[in-house]
Amino acid sequence: MEEHEKGFFTEENSIEVVAGRNRNARDARLKAIMDVVTRKLHEAVKEIEPTQEEWMEAILFLTRTGQMCNEWRQEFILLSDTLGVSMLVDAINNRKPSGASESTVLGPFHVQDAPELPMGANICLDQKGEDMVISGRILDTQGRPIEGAVLDVWQANDEGFYDVQQLGIQPEFNLRGVFRTGADGRYWFRAVKPKFYPIPHDGPVGKMLDHLGRHPYRPAHLHYILKAEGFETLITHIFDPHDPYINSDAVFGVKQSLLADFHLVDDAARAKTYEFAGPFWEVEYDFVLARRGEAAKAA
Repeated sequence: MEEHEKGFFTEENSIEVVAGRNRNARDARLKAIMDVVTRKLHEAVKEIEPTQEEWMEAILFLTRTGQMCNEWRQEFILLSDTLGVSMLVDAINNRKPSGASESTVLGPFHVQDAPELPMGANICLDQKGEDMVISGRILDTQGRPIEGAVLDVWQANDEGFYDVQQLGIQPEFNLRGVFRTGADGRYWFRAVKPKFYPIPHDGPVGKMLDHLGRHPYRPAHLHYILKAEGFETLITHIFDPHDPYINSDAVFGVKQSLLADFHLVDDAARAKTYEFAGPFWEVEYDFVLARRGEAAKAA
């Protein structure tokens, strides 16, 4: 091949030609990223061999995804979630030392400035749902309690809705609260048993799931952000292992280590101590935080 022909685009040399145009990129990291993206995308197209109509449909899908985005809904994040990419990025960026609690996705319904509450407070403000008490310890990887650890907790209600999805129906900051541990590292609070719920599925991502024979549901869970001075922040959930969607979370957020034991207690005397009227659910779960700089396990 003549030297001047090497820059001409062909099916065979498409990757080299396109990546070669980026040789003068001012950002080395961007160039490295685009080299990989170009290579993988061209390899996929060569393997799939889409028709022009199929490729146009793919472009229109991405167009509709962008058009669905606004200040309260990010359809591209939903697409990332349902393809497992959000969880993969989370895993890569949150490799933990042995024994430390695992992370999972933040989700779209966290609210800043939830009220700090006294330990044991009931975060359910409307008295709806099945009563539940959650307790445990915040520990370091040596098993020592962490004093002053801050837990930011939130959850959906018994119908699968967060307070921000039902403004005017649920009280503000319903099923949200911030707690701070004492010297023993223990925490406990009262809430209600959460329920599975669907991710938004009235847009292009929902249609994609339907065409793929997938459901849009997330299994029941409680959200946590845990912070302590000198430790890595942990964003995670705990899940009900008996939920019907526990093995098919639409966003792949479930990890084996995050399954908690949801135990139904029918004990009138104990219920009375928690100011519950009848049987209640009990969950005990310990979190282990990694110190900043503590060596992470190999990927």
